[in-house]
Amino acid sequence: MSNFTPITAPMAASVVSIDVEAGATITQGQQVAVLEAMKMHHIIEAEMSGTVAEIRMSIDDVVDEGAVLILVAEASQASDYERSTVSIDVDAPRADLEEVRQRHDLTLDAQRPDAVAKRRKIDSRTARENVEDLCDADSFIEYGQLAIAAQRRRRTLDDLTRRTPADGMIAGFGTVNANDFGAEQSRCAVLAYDYTVLAGTQGHNNHKKKDRLFELAQKWKTPVVFFTEGGGGRPGDVDTDDLFMSWLDIKTFATWPQLSGIAPRIAVNSGRCFAGNAVIFGCADITIATQNSNIGLAGPAMIEGGGLGKYTPEDIGPIDVQSTNGVVDITCADEREATQIARQTLGYFQGSTKNWTVADQRSLRHLVPENRLRVYDMRAIVTALADEGSALELRPKYGSGLITSLLRIEGHPFGLIANDSRYLGGAIDGDGGEKGGRFLQLCDAYGLPVISLCDTPGFMVGPDSEKTAAVRRGSRLIMASANLSVPLFTIIVRKGYGLGAQAMAGGSFHQPFFTIAWPTAEMGPMGLEGAVELGFSKELAGANNEHERNELYEQLLARMYEKGKGVSVATAFEIDAVIDPAETRTWLVRGRLAAGQRTSPQRRIVDVW
Repeated sequence: MSNFTPITAPMAASVVSIDVEAGATITQGQQVAVLEAMKMHHIIEAEMSGTVAEIRMSIDDVVDEGAVLILVAEASQASDYERSTVSIDVDAPRADLEEVRQRHDLTLDAQRPDAVAKRRKIDSRTARENVEDLCDADSFIEYGQLAIAAQRRRRTLDDLTRRTPADGMIAGFGTVNANDFGAEQSRCAVLAYDYTVLAGTQGHNNHKKKDRLFELAQKWKTPVVFFTEGGGGRPGDVDTDDLFMSWLDIKTFATWPQLSGIAPRIAVNSGRCFAGNAVIFGCADITIATQNSNIGLAGPAMIEGGGLGKYTPEDIGPIDVQSTNGVVDITCADEREATQIARQTLGYFQGSTKNWTVADQRSLRHLVPENRLRVYDMRAIVTALADEGSALELRPKYGSGLITSLLRIEGHPFGLIANDSRYLGGAIDGDGGEKGGRFLQLCDAYGLPVISLCDTPGFMVGPDSEKTAAVRRGSRLIMASANLSVPLFTIIVRKGYGLGAQAMAGGSFHQPFFTIAWPTAEMGPMGLEGAVELGFSKELAGANNEHERNELYEQLLARMYEKGKGVSVATAFEIDAVIDPAETRTWLVRGRLAAGQRTSPQRRIVDVW
């Protein structure tokens, strides 16, 4: 045997085939036999070239590991390097690969011209176009692309494959804004209902897909962007009739809310969004919708079925309603703008940018009128203070007296709340209190420091206000601000009076990381005019005539103002500083650095309202 080289069995197995004959010339890498072990076929290849001298096996033989199968004479064994460089035709066709390619192709827009044409008729994009526009190029990996609707009992497999691709739900992971923040900080889960598939309804398999993505997002703390257009639950998935009765045990409406406080969730809607799709939209942290959106907890069929009348889809939750009542945070013209805004919004939670520009900060000295009774545009202050193009206001038409905005200062992301003197004089009403409290929860949950621009006479009062539950709704602002775990920087722009001012400052002027004032600031336990009227009512009533009363009133008011103006309050160290408004950004940047980063963030649920 010393003149021969053996080919041996690599494992215990049975012989399925013998592919050479005695005396045949073989080459290294040639198949010589097939063995079967554990129902799997193993190809035995020659590791050398030579002549077959003897075959020591027969078909159906059971051989042990190491048993000699064939003896090769005049063997010339290849080196390990030569064996590792066996030529393979990398372009050789394979039937199994071709099947996979064809199935994938059927899900793409290019293979569905009729569906694309329907979207173009209503000036809309396809779901895949939105996902592609949102994600960085070549970064998206799709889960469940080959899923189809659970309707095999009523439709052919070919029909379902062609007409229900991905079961109407595109889902996967990609990166968004990686060029600005790096790949690790730009991770994002992306989901999009496909309205061209069964009206974007929620089917059995796309529910499974959502749950899969949500569970992964929770485990890996991944932000989520969700395009929500669609008609709600789908009654036609008959394949599940023997498995599900009420469908109320599906997990989607647990797994999606459970992501609250884990990582930011942004919902984007265009067109019709009803029932379950609307709940997905409503549970998000930030909601973006286009002008053509209709968003409601039921569509026309369900409303009519409930005996509530006949309506068209356009009657239900149009954008002017849903933006005024606060359901929609940001309104956009179309899907293109909405997708761009989603990228921008996500960026505030991804980190700081290196490139930024800013307006001449000296303009801040002149945006508050010297006449203390004259209203002004607080949004002009926000715009001037922020890096150019970085201020993004949320819910501008709801709770109008309180501005809530995301913005950047020297590239660093912040949240901002500000009173608007043009609405109720800047007083905090129930809507404003709820809006501000919820926004502070959002900032706190995801680590954004907060800027508070205070110009308020206090909480809104009076019988009409109390009918709106202002006592509790307004109190949400002071509850949220007093319990922030991120730095709060309060700037008294003009009025800082009473409990409303304290709500803008975490409950106390010594609660924020700093409380500073502009030269226009005036502060006190209540508005100056009211303090004079109440505190000196006897003196005013004792005046001999109206002229004397007015003169006394102005004297008392001037005395009150002198006591409450910023530089006076600073002498008692009730605030930390009075500054040149042009230095505000410097204070904010240095304050953020001094406060440092939150080391062990506590998970906080973000209210949906």
